[in-house]
Amino acid sequence: MDSYVADFIDLEHLAGQLRTAYPKIDVLANNAGGVVGTRKKTVDGFEKTFQVDHLAPFLLTRRLLDTLISERASVLQTSSMVRFVKKIHLDDLDHDRDHDPVHAYGAAKPANILFTTELHRYHADGISAASFYPGIVKTNFAADTTSPVMRFVRSLSTKPLIGRALLPTPEQRADQIVWLAEGVPGTDWQSGAYYYRRRAVTPRNAQAGDAVLARGLWERSEELLAGQLS
Repeated sequence: MDSYVADFIDLEHLAGQLRTAYPKIDVLANNAGGVVGTRKKTVDGFEKTFQVDHLAPFLLTRRLLDTLISERASVLQTSSMVRFVKKIHLDDLDHDRDHDPVHAYGAAKPANILFTTELHRYHADGISAASFYPGIVKTNFAADTTSPVMRFVRSLSTKPLIGRALLPTPEQRADQIVWLAEGVPGTDWQSGAYYYRRRAVTPRNAQAGDAVLARGLWERSEELLAGQLS
């Protein structure tokens, strides 16, 4: 299997590489994510958690949109933690006014669902889109954050007995994304839905189901990325 690595600014080049290497794309899985311990802006000028968790998959998907539509591809988006987040503010997606690690990460997760909701508008053209929650996983995720909440979850994964009992392995949690990737949209799962444990569920966050906000987030993301999308 080939590997391709690209910085955010080079995602246009990466999209071109992928189109050349894979003229037919069956599944695009946007699975990258992270949370940083302190507020940081990238060289591109965006708050780092927001860029990694939302803007990067949005930009790559937009760059590949024509290919995804023509090949009737599935686009899968990892989400999580939507129960505990604060509100998304379209005029402060970088959290210039209000930032803490949990807030930044938490706001990015319903953004993933909203992105999927808006991407579903292309379903009639050929795309099938779904978001999903894999659940808490035993990894070193959020290892550098000072957030008490994140440190507590992280501490569980470092305790062998507790970790084995309460936190499934990455291989176990990968079941959800593998099931969606191998499944047939319209038969095994429905485009536009949010999944947990192979079942379509309603996100426990009111904003995650707001179609108007989904459209607004898409438009605002395009404004922020105007230079890369032109």
